[in-house]
Amino acid sequence: MQLVIVESPAKAKTIEKYLGPGFKVLASYGHIRDLPPKDGSVDPDNGFEMLWDNYADKARQLKAITDEAKKADSLILATDPDREGEAISWHVQEVLAKKKVLPAKVGRVTFNAITKQAVTDAMKNPRALDVDLIDAYRARRALDYLVGFTLSPVLWRKLPGAKSAGRVQSVALRLIVEREREIEAFRAQEYWSVKAGMEHKGQKFDARLIQYLGKKLDKMDLRTEGDAEQARLAVEAGNFTVVTVETKPVTRNPQPPFTTSTLQQEAARKLGFSASHTMRVAQGLYEDGAITYMRTDGVQMDHSAISAARKSISDRFDSGYLPEKPRVYQTKAKNAQEAHEAIRPTDFNKDKAGSGDHGRLYDLIFKRAMASQMASARMERTTIDFLDGTGQTGLRATGQVMKFPGFLAVYEEGRDDSDSEDSAILPAMAVGDAPAKHAAEKIQHFTQPPPRFSEATLVKRLEELGIGRPSTYASTIQVLKDRTYVRVEKNRFFAEESGRLLTAFLERFFERYVAYDYTAGLEDQLDEISGGRANWQSFLEAFWRDFKPKTAEVMEQKPSEVTAELDIFLSPYLFPEREDGTDPRLCPKCGEGRLALRGGKFGAFVACSNYPDCKYTRKFAQPGGENGEDTGPEILGQHPETQLEVARKSGRFGPYFETGEGTDVKRASIPKDIPAEDIGLEWAVKLLSLPRTIGTHPESGEPVTASIGRYGPYLAHNGKYARLQSTTEVFETGMNSAVVKLAEALANPGRGRGAARAPLKELGKHPGTEAEIKLMEGRFGPYVTDGTTNATLPKSISPDALTLEEAAQLIDARAAMPPKGKVKKKAAPKKKAAPKKAAAKPKAGPKTKKAE
Repeated sequence: MQLVIVESPAKAKTIEKYLGPGFKVLASYGHIRDLPPKDGSVDPDNGFEMLWDNYADKARQLKAITDEAKKADSLILATDPDREGEAISWHVQEVLAKKKVLPAKVGRVTFNAITKQAVTDAMKNPRALDVDLIDAYRARRALDYLVGFTLSPVLWRKLPGAKSAGRVQSVALRLIVEREREIEAFRAQEYWSVKAGMEHKGQKFDARLIQYLGKKLDKMDLRTEGDAEQARLAVEAGNFTVVTVETKPVTRNPQPPFTTSTLQQEAARKLGFSASHTMRVAQGLYEDGAITYMRTDGVQMDHSAISAARKSISDRFDSGYLPEKPRVYQTKAKNAQEAHEAIRPTDFNKDKAGSGDHGRLYDLIFKRAMASQMASARMERTTIDFLDGTGQTGLRATGQVMKFPGFLAVYEEGRDDSDSEDSAILPAMAVGDAPAKHAAEKIQHFTQPPPRFSEATLVKRLEELGIGRPSTYASTIQVLKDRTYVRVEKNRFFAEESGRLLTAFLERFFERYVAYDYTAGLEDQLDEISGGRANWQSFLEAFWRDFKPKTAEVMEQKPSEVTAELDIFLSPYLFPEREDGTDPRLCPKCGEGRLALRGGKFGAFVACSNYPDCKYTRKFAQPGGENGEDTGPEILGQHPETQLEVARKSGRFGPYFETGEGTDVKRASIPKDIPAEDIGLEWAVKLLSLPRTIGTHPESGEPVTASIGRYGPYLAHNGKYARLQSTTEVFETGMNSAVVKLAEALANPGRGRGAARAPLKELGKHPGTEAEIKLMEGRFGPYVTDGTTNATLPKSISPDALTLEEAAQLIDARAAMPPKGKVKKKAAPKKKAAPKKAAAKPKAGPKTKKAE
């Protein structure tokens, strides 16, 4: 028997079906061990020896692999065809060797697609593990460990509130923070343009002003509305004649098929997917055998795939859409080294796969791959210039005509910005023609700051800089979100307070290690190791020689010294110069003290130097407001009952209301569902009054209250709770409604054991059996049932997009399979009981007590 190890159970099931008898395929469920998150897992003083620990949650799977390895004649390691896949295979081999159950024959196979031919062909040509790739993996893993576990303790002690730093994540964070700084430093400039409505032979078009007072007009020349109005009047008064007509043919070539990073970028632009979601969906398509491996830097396609794509093009379009020769692409990405194909469909005859997000992503991959082998698009761009009779005022109209769509008939790459060439269609005109002129208008514009990064543009920028690997971008971005260093609004990254502070700290004290060139250089060196041209231990030694003393130097500094350095470094952000020339550090409360950055238990903040006499503070993230105005506590007025001041403040967990002082202080968080324009004294008084007693329960006689807790608004009665939908309900729910909600909550306490679950969707009657088909949520994911047969939904089918026909097919396919059942083991023959020896008669004597 041959034991085959893959990563996922879906792959295991498919591959075992392809290989047939004589093979046992098991899944490792990804990595089976890692460096334990504690000091000493990497020992720089002992050749960077690493101590690996098996994952606790993989014990069951490891036991299954170990048990099968004992019986196997050979071991075939068939994990993914990349560095991580090579590493997983190495870990499996090492663990089995340590347990002394490693079969005598061990082979490594890779395949770029999970199809029967790809799998069976790979099995014919096993190889040894790639030692260079494993060394590069070990170097990368040790490097990330050393950075994280050496730098993080420095952050915890010197920068309160900081959670962690990482070799790639900190550089990605710096990109986001620097963009935020550029936006804040940007000052919009006003400028104007003038446009005229024209018409020739019944066809309308627009022309813009390009020459004024005999001079070429640059973008920023019309600075004021007055200048624009004078120019508009000149256009209004002029009679324009065509002076030049220039027609230029333009050719657009298709983009290559997707790599990991370009797929993430395009899925973000066109489908709104995050990088991590794109990779999850692509993984499902790969495991279903619909696409080739989705972690790749390569842009080339296999010759057979190119032939299949060209045949598919010729079947769908006429001969003009198929170029004479196949297109060959070469990667331009820095540090690209993967030898895999680009991401493409495994079958070009199959233009659809899966449903929901899987179907949408497959459609993108299919069209991009097909378009990459199609003919170029041909367009004709026309530029027409006009002059008035004085020769002082000139207009220009541009247009574009599609002559042959080529690959654009299938696919056009998305854009990260909205700027595009003018694609208006112009009427045919010749020199000397004088089109009719309608009204001219002036248009106000403002220069725009650079846009914040989206996931697409951040991935693109990281790849351009050669930082990290495309296969890790999704997890890197997710860490930034999970650590709350950034937030995402309308698909754009905003740097949070903690992210800005961490970046400032690293730039000030570890500038080299968040430098773009240095981080990209590390990637180059890791590529040298994977190519067998460098030694991984020598690489780590060179890094550690400089990094360790630097961290020790910073660790010796007092937290107050670190804060003072950051105060200076962040001064332009925290204390921007004011237009009136007054001191931006002057305390707005006491008018005497100076503001400075301070460190606290929950992070940095700005405080007055006259503390404790003056207790003015403001959050780090409030840099003094626009024009230097303070953004500290806002006094809303006096509480109508206590006559005490009510203030709106910002704290560690967001904005809140506060009234009173010392032990009598009362605070209430401001719920997110209250509109910003409504937040005032009225809401403050209501929230500070909570909990609200609704009345006495008619059955128990106990009070029923409404309040807002950690998980939102709720009702409480006699130790039982019911959730409310909004903050408004806390103040409007009456006794009758409260009693009903509490009773419903008591009757449906959640998904308790044995409780019947409501179907996610009722799909209708089975076309053959007339049985009602329902979509249900199960322990292992969604499934469909007709009351007799249950069928799990494949990953490539979205529950939201599931149709009755698909559900019926799944149920029929499952019903046709042999029933699952445990093979009854033959009972072991009972051992014959040994004949009992006759008990020796006790000698006569004194009676003894029984042993306790």
